[in-house]
Amino acid sequence: MSGARDREGRWAWALTRLVTVLVYVFMFAPILATVVLSFNKSMFGGFPMTGFSFQWYGKLLENAAVVQAFKTSLWIAVVTAAVTTLVGIVTALALVRFDFRGKGLLGTLVILPALVPETILGVGLLILIKSIDQPRSLPILVLGHILLALPYVVLIAQARMVGVKRIYEEAAMSLGASRLSTFREITLPLLIPAVVAGALLAFTISFDNTSASLFWRPAGVETMPTQILSMLKTSISPEVNALGTVMIVMTVGIPLIGGILIQIFTRRTRRYKTRETA
Repeated sequence: MSGARDREGRWAWALTRLVTVLVYVFMFAPILATVVLSFNKSMFGGFPMTGFSFQWYGKLLENAAVVQAFKTSLWIAVVTAAVTTLVGIVTALALVRFDFRGKGLLGTLVILPALVPETILGVGLLILIKSIDQPRSLPILVLGHILLALPYVVLIAQARMVGVKRIYEEAAMSLGASRLSTFREITLPLLIPAVVAGALLAFTISFDNTSASLFWRPAGVETMPTQILSMLKTSISPEVNALGTVMIVMTVGIPLIGGILIQIFTRRTRRYKTRETA
């Protein structure tokens, strides 16, 4: 009886592994194909490849529309990361360290955009600005990206701030430091991993956003994702594959860099705490 159960268990685990592998192949095979075909020498994107070439990346640099879309996305992402990091750290500090009326409501409102699908949020904001006769503009697009990225920064900062013991802050204030000085000299250095992680995540969310940008961008303004969609309407060329590869590298590489930086800052913080306790 136990032997039959063991065989059933092995078959179940084998089936689970097979399904898992198939799911990952289904998810990542198109990405791999896009990266590989971006180096295809032929102008017709497909297999078999006729040669290896970087010419399509050179074409991107010569494409004024692509360069402008990249600059627009980069500017929006940098502004979004800066604003959401600043507002997110302050909001997380208020939610974790202070008690005030409406604290639960504030926490719910801050996290709410992460719970609503981007399409519904995009349509809702579009209807709102149309109802007040406000034309779509670049500042509205930036505010929309800030709205989408802020919940994640707050959650990361809250998780980090909960782990920061108040004893360090209380010790600094007992020695005469003001709240601002305590935050600047004690709390903020301990929050550096959360600051870096939140900023990079906000940058990635903004730079890679597609659905909301389609609703909020003004006429004549293209971001990188919307530029790719507009290029796909005409044809699928290796130039589109090259642009997609650039997007993949940035959206995957930036979080990886962030993870490495977080590990470095965390190790330094632990060493600092160890020295203080020693």
